[in-house]
Amino acid sequence: MTDLIDLIKKRRSIRKFKAQPVERDKILTCMEAARYAPSADNKQPWRFLILDDAEIKNNFCNAVFSGIYAATRWAKKAPVIIVIVADINFLAHRIGGRVQKVPFYFIDIGIAGEHFVLKAQELGLGTCWIGWFNLNKAQKTLNIPKGKKVCQLIALGYPDKEKGIRKKIKELKEIAFFNTWGNNRY
Repeated sequence: MTDLIDLIKKRRSIRKFKAQPVERDKILTCMEAARYAPSADNKQPWRFLILDDAEIKNNFCNAVFSGIYAATRWAKKAPVIIVIVADINFLAHRIGGRVQKVPFYFIDIGIAGEHFVLKAQELGLGTCWIGWFNLNKAQKTLNIPKGKKVCQLIALGYPDKEKGIRKKIKELKEIAFFNTWGNNRY
């Protein structure tokens, strides 16, 4: 079994995929990892819409990656698009979000989504988080009901040679401080 830190270090954002379909059992294994994510008040607001039917996926991609979102059209070639939808009807999320000025459901779906992509990495699959797409068209194209919000997409498939892009990672001393801001003496 792969050590978690090694798995995290190897994960890259993959933007080129083989045409090979992703087996549903592998997708469901990733879903199993996602569903164990923690969430505010254990509300588990995430819902995952898995687009693996070529026609449905292509129609969706044509709608959401057009106009100013065309830079993301590479995702159309991914065999699977995972649409992460948040259930935003939880009172705890609404109150907590207003008080803290942080939409808790974004945090929750981020954790669940990261569980998904790490499990995909472990299974030899490539992923890329996508935030640049037409949200309104995503809602409309998929007939997402009121009280639910499309928040993120994940492209999923078998990587095609590309190792993925890993830009310079900040040093620990640049991001971790003990007890006072700027104290990075370990």
